[in-house]
Amino acid sequence: MTDDGIVFDGRTLEERPLGGAETSFIEMANALAARGHEVLVCNRCEEPITHKGVEWRPIENGVPDDADLYIANRGDRLLKLGRRAKAMIFWIHNPAGYLLKGRYQWKLAWRKPVIVFSGASHAGTYPRWAFAGGREIVPYGVTDLFRHALLRPPPPPRAVFTSNPTRSLDWLLDVWESRIHPAIPSAELHVFAGSATYGGSGASRMTSVLERAAALRPAGIVLRGPVPKARLGLELAGARALLYRGDIGETFCSAVAEAQAMGVPAVVEDVACMAERVKDGQTGFVVKGADAFADAALRLLTDPGLWAAQHAACLAEQRDWTWDKAAEEFERIARSGSIVPVCRP
Repeated sequence: MTDDGIVFDGRTLEERPLGGAETSFIEMANALAARGHEVLVCNRCEEPITHKGVEWRPIENGVPDDADLYIANRGDRLLKLGRRAKAMIFWIHNPAGYLLKGRYQWKLAWRKPVIVFSGASHAGTYPRWAFAGGREIVPYGVTDLFRHALLRPPPPPRAVFTSNPTRSLDWLLDVWESRIHPAIPSAELHVFAGSATYGGSGASRMTSVLERAAALRPAGIVLRGPVPKARLGLELAGARALLYRGDIGETFCSAVAEAQAMGVPAVVEDVACMAERVKDGQTGFVVKGADAFADAALRLLTDPGLWAAQHAACLAEQRDWTWDKAAEEFERIARSGSIVPVCRP
C-alpha cells in the first residue's frame, strides 16, 4: 500500500484527528493484516514502525516491485510503482474529475488498475470513456469505536458538526442563527472541526468561518476543535443530532457514517453522497433548502418520540458494514483483477 500525501502512520489514528482518506487508509491496512495478510505500507511516515501487524516504511526508502496486491492511494506518481504486482487497485477518495488530467490518464491506460470508488455517486464522477482496468464500489467501513453504542434516552437539544469547516459550516451557522436558535434558545451546536484534522491543508480558508463560529457563542455555538476518534465517540453518545449540509466534494462522508453508527440521527441536504449515508425519514432527513433543513432539525431537537425511533433505526441499520467486510471486498477484487506484470518503464 502506498500514499504520498500528509505525514501519518498506524499510530496517528489513536493520537490525533485525521481526515477520511487517511483514516480509511489506516483502517484498510489494519483490516487486511487482521485477515492474515502481510501488509507493507510505504508512505510519508517519519520512521519505520510495525503497528497492529502492519509494517510502515518511509516511501523514500523505496517500494518493492513485487506484491500479490498493490494498492496505490490517490496519487498519480504511485501508479508507476509496484510494477510486478499480480493485481493492482487505485483507490481514490475525491470526485474523479481530477483523473481526467493527462498525467493520470496515460498512467491509467498503461497500468490498467481497478479503480475503487466509495459509492455510486462517487463512481458517477468518472466518465465511461476514461481509462481503467476495472471499476468497483467499496464503501468505507465503520470504525469499530463507533459500532457498540446502546439504546439511550433522548439527550438535551445538543447538535454537532464534525466535518471540514470549509464544507458549508458558514451556511449552517446562518441557518442556526436565523432559524434554529430563535426557536430553541437553549439548544447548542457543538463544532468539532479545525485545521489539525487535515494536516494544515486549507488552514487559512478555515480561519474566518471558525472565528465566526467562536463569536456566535451567545447563539449557542460552541467551538470545540477537532478531537481523536475515541473522544469523538463519547461526544456523539451525548448528541441529539448531526447537522451537515453536505458538499459536492464528499464521496462518502465518514462524519455522517460515524454519527449514524452511534445512533445519532442526521439532517443533511441532498448533495453528492448524502442520500447514501442517511435513510430519509428513518435515520434522519435528506432535505433541500434552508427552510426544510431547519424544520427537520427542529423536529429532532424537540420531539423525543421521533428522535427515539430514528435513534433505534440508526443502531439497527447503519453500523453493519465493517472494515473487515471492506477488506474482504479488496481480496475479491485482487482475485478477479489480476494483471500482467509491467516490466517496461
